[in-house]
Amino acid sequence: MNQGGADIADTFPKLLDRNARTMGDAPAYREKEFGIWQTYDWSRVREETRALAAGLAGLGFRPGDKLIVVGDNRPRLYWAMNAAQCLGGIPVPVYQDAVASEMAYVVEHAEARFAIVENQEQVDKLLEIQRQVPALATIVYEDPRGLRDYRDVASYESVQEKGRAALKATPDLLDAGIAAAKGSDASVMLYTSGTTGRPKGVVLSFDNLRLTAENAARADGLRAGDDLVSYLPMAWVGDHIFSYAQGHAVGLTVNCPESPDTLQADLREIGPTYYFAPPRVLENMITTVTIRMEDAGAFKRRAFRYFMDLARRVGSRLLDGQPVSLADRLQYALGNLLVYAPLKNALGLSRVRVAYTAGEAVGPDIFNFFRSLGINMKQLYGQTEASVFVTQHPNRDVRLETVGKPSPDVELKIADNGEVLFRGPGVFLEYYKNPAATAETKTADGWVHSGDAGFIDEAGHLRIIDRAKDVGKLVDGTLFAPKYIENKLKFFPHINEVVAFGDGRDHVAAFVNVDLTAVGDWAERRDISYASYQELAARPEVLALIRGEIEQVNAELATDPRMAGAQIRRFLVLPKLLDADDGELTRTRKVRRGFIAERYAALVTALYDGSASIHIRTEVTFEDGRKGVVEGDVAIGDATVHPAVLLKKAG
Repeated sequence: MNQGGADIADTFPKLLDRNARTMGDAPAYREKEFGIWQTYDWSRVREETRALAAGLAGLGFRPGDKLIVVGDNRPRLYWAMNAAQCLGGIPVPVYQDAVASEMAYVVEHAEARFAIVENQEQVDKLLEIQRQVPALATIVYEDPRGLRDYRDVASYESVQEKGRAALKATPDLLDAGIAAAKGSDASVMLYTSGTTGRPKGVVLSFDNLRLTAENAARADGLRAGDDLVSYLPMAWVGDHIFSYAQGHAVGLTVNCPESPDTLQADLREIGPTYYFAPPRVLENMITTVTIRMEDAGAFKRRAFRYFMDLARRVGSRLLDGQPVSLADRLQYALGNLLVYAPLKNALGLSRVRVAYTAGEAVGPDIFNFFRSLGINMKQLYGQTEASVFVTQHPNRDVRLETVGKPSPDVELKIADNGEVLFRGPGVFLEYYKNPAATAETKTADGWVHSGDAGFIDEAGHLRIIDRAKDVGKLVDGTLFAPKYIENKLKFFPHINEVVAFGDGRDHVAAFVNVDLTAVGDWAERRDISYASYQELAARPEVLALIRGEIEQVNAELATDPRMAGAQIRRFLVLPKLLDADDGELTRTRKVRRGFIAERYAALVTALYDGSASIHIRTEVTFEDGRKGVVEGDVAIGDATVHPAVLLKKAG
């Protein structure tokens, strides 16, 4: 699609021009503000974007400049990325919850001279960074609240006003630069999550993003006007490919919620047709549903459990067009009337035609929950270095244990050590200022080392076992794949996060974070008192609750010949939540295993030396940046390990 030719819309500014010309009055963005949805059509978006671009040019923005973009999902921040590209610049979105020191690294490493941010909180961070990185010369803010007395920063509107004046004097001010840009040019720089070290700046071209966006959209039947709710961090490659690249390439309507707190209500109001959620969001949805049903009356609970059992048995089969008996079809139709349709409406997913989950491995139970409701939930496997799409589930060929088949024009192969390698149109240009890492990751002929271990099954689907560096063995040779175990536990609504240990040891042990909302509700219904997360985590009743759920997972593992020996024998409930501000998680909520193992080395030792409890004292970071200390005794629990069960194959 769109190969060759000077008039081809091969960059996002050109795609914006095309959309304004061909569907100018169609909705491009919506934003909820003060409880009211504001709609911007493609013609308005082009006008707003060009005004900002011309204003930035007047402030000295030049080709090759980097533009830091920070904030929640806001139309004006998406337009800022396009404005930078109109001028031959490269947007660099940054996680809005990053602390100043994390953000300073990106600003300095990217050599950014300009920043456009959402509000006062982000302005304050950038002003602090500016003292360390004086090359950051210009800061522009989108929301003026609280910034009346600030000096040396500019408002978004004031930059646009200057731009409009410049365009009035020279209407073709931007045209030559936009026309000269090519699909092979750098489009954006997105920083990796940094699970093992400093984040790397992944440079993606317009072609990387556009071709991948078009291929995936064609495979899923996306069309202009499809609604997408954009709520995930703009710095994450997933949001960039869905909300920005596919938004421009397909003509999606990108809906920006008012705030994270109103997301669920906003989701219900919009009713997206195209939806994406990482596993943690799906887990939170299931937790919310479970809590509500626990608080419901006895009849509703029984009806819910009955029809959900039916849905888990036949829902996915119906969705995939597989044979289902007439009796089950009739019961499912009744379940849809009483349970499934109201539940999908409450979740805001009634209109979804295509839904994806990715970002990290998702437990099959979590995945099947949504498919059983009739939601076309599929998995995709991707990386920043691939412009997201490496594999995806085809419609009517969705398998719970896989991440699908290669995306259009993507090639896969498995190295001798089990590592997954891929090659395709989305493969990144380079790691910025890091040729050694680029050469280590990408071969001369375009194959990328994913860092993940997996295999291709007999149906051509890719199965990911775990991160290659995390897969290990117990001393008896049993395979140890920590994410596989962790995801099984995270299906339980009471469990928020898990870190499993076992490589080179004689058994598996685990740290557990409980879910404060779910376990808090569970405790209150049993008159168990607590005043904080730490107190709740220390209750013996909570230890017993988690033990029971671990033993359920152990029973499942006993039926898996690869993992039967990797059941969890010992565990503890951490007295604090793992937190990105404490360096324990990345900004995309991925566990930093090495850091956690080092920071809590004494706890790991206690899991393996037979201790019944251990005293812990560790520093925590509060939301306002203050430091505190968590201190207390942590009980260590033992879980029942089941003998391996040999299952007979059907037929």
